[in-house]
Amino acid sequence: MSLTFLCVHAHPDDEASSTGGVLRVLADEGVRTVLVTCTNGEFGDAPDGTKPDAPGHDPDGVATVRERELDEAVSVLGVSRLVRLGYRDSGMKGWPQNDDPQAFWSIPLDEAAARVAALLEQERPQVVMTYNENGFYGHPDHVQAHRVTMRALEMVEFEPTVYFNAIPHSVMARMRERWAEEERRQAEAEGRAYEPDPEEEAIDLGTPDEAIGAAIDVRSALAAKRAALAAHASQIADSFWLRMSEEEFARAMATEWFVRARNPLGLDGTVTDLFAGYR
Repeated sequence: MSLTFLCVHAHPDDEASSTGGVLRVLADEGVRTVLVTCTNGEFGDAPDGTKPDAPGHDPDGVATVRERELDEAVSVLGVSRLVRLGYRDSGMKGWPQNDDPQAFWSIPLDEAAARVAALLEQERPQVVMTYNENGFYGHPDHVQAHRVTMRALEMVEFEPTVYFNAIPHSVMARMRERWAEEERRQAEAEGRAYEPDPEEEAIDLGTPDEAIGAAIDVRSALAAKRAALAAHASQIADSFWLRMSEEEFARAMATEWFVRARNPLGLDGTVTDLFAGYR
């Protein structure tokens, strides 16, 4: 039986952070992997670090850089097919870019969903992955990716298993501790007091451990995942992921987790294979 995995991500680099390990592992197993990237990422940082709201930020120039970076990451991860929907980045929640009629957030739901539905019919994946209804962390493009994917699934005549990316609460707690410690050290090095960001503290990115439907061992793909992240240098060259030593990275990134959102096979518990029941 031919197996196909299709994932819908919002921006270039999202594929590497939450599914980089799975994409490489599945490719190595002979599974066809299809990556749908919804936006061009115009409102990421410029390669020189210029922020989207700063003078001199060139959105189209950023998109061109991120296009090359995505191509490199896709090659590293062995993705079988990359589909760029080509929508304009909507920026973070509350930014004026949200209202751009060309922004992904502003595109009529059924219009974008019909394009994804056509891909689903072409590829007939057994397993589909995207974000939860909050887009994992509330970014408008992530939320829209969820809405578009779920609407597209209503438009097709078959029912794949659907997963949302996730991080268990127990793991998120350890990650927050690490982030806080890094921020404390940075503040100390700069001679200032460490003050936690109350807005960041209020965002709950974790998922109850008992809600995790798949925990995938990606240790065999860690070098590829790290290389795919590094390919997106304009966005995450200085990220906490790439500041880790190889040993720290291996400990932190050995597993990728997912919530099972649609379960046509009636699977129980936490599986260790996204294609459980199909092979």
